[in-house]
Amino acid sequence: MRPLARSALPSDTVTLARFLLGKVLVRELAEGRAMGRIVETEAYIQGDPACHAYRGMTPRNRSLFLDVGHAYVYRCYGVSLLLNVSSEPHGTGSGVLLRALEPLAGIDLMQSVREGVRLRDLARGPGRLASALQVSLGHDGFDLFAQGPLWIGSDGTTVDSIGESVRIGLTKGADARLRYFVAGSEYLSGTRRLNAKPD
Repeated sequence: MRPLARSALPSDTVTLARFLLGKVLVRELAEGRAMGRIVETEAYIQGDPACHAYRGMTPRNRSLFLDVGHAYVYRCYGVSLLLNVSSEPHGTGSGVLLRALEPLAGIDLMQSVREGVRLRDLARGPGRLASALQVSLGHDGFDLFAQGPLWIGSDGTTVDSIGESVRIGLTKGADARLRYFVAGSEYLSGTRRLNAKPD
């Protein structure tokens, strides 16, 4: 496993959402390392009414305006934390939501906070993902492409087939096909119809 160089990152939201598929999200914990392969993302672009940056910068969303590759963590509906990656040059608010992981290592650590959950469901969905890797609001603004407690790396895996669909659970911008996934993965959070393999 190696960290990805910032110079390798595309500074375009849709391209980054696709680029991150197959990469590995790593959480360094006192008890050891937990990590999973990113298998599902959603892009939130400029001018997108579903993007938290749509109405400009606020204290809550300021991490979306950092240079590409920083964590934007927020609490959804007062319950679940969600992890996003800032996706454009500094000052432009856009991001990529990490929606699902295929657990790779530290599965016992993930299960310790998600007891009784089967492997397939440990990090299937953005709230479960953040919970399984013990992502907190304290990670908001972290550089995800520098080694630290939360980072993204690569083990050289390539993705052969990328599917796309509308995003999940939105009312604004609901028709935009900005959700991307590793076709055929059993760890996706969408329905069977949304997860259909591309022709």
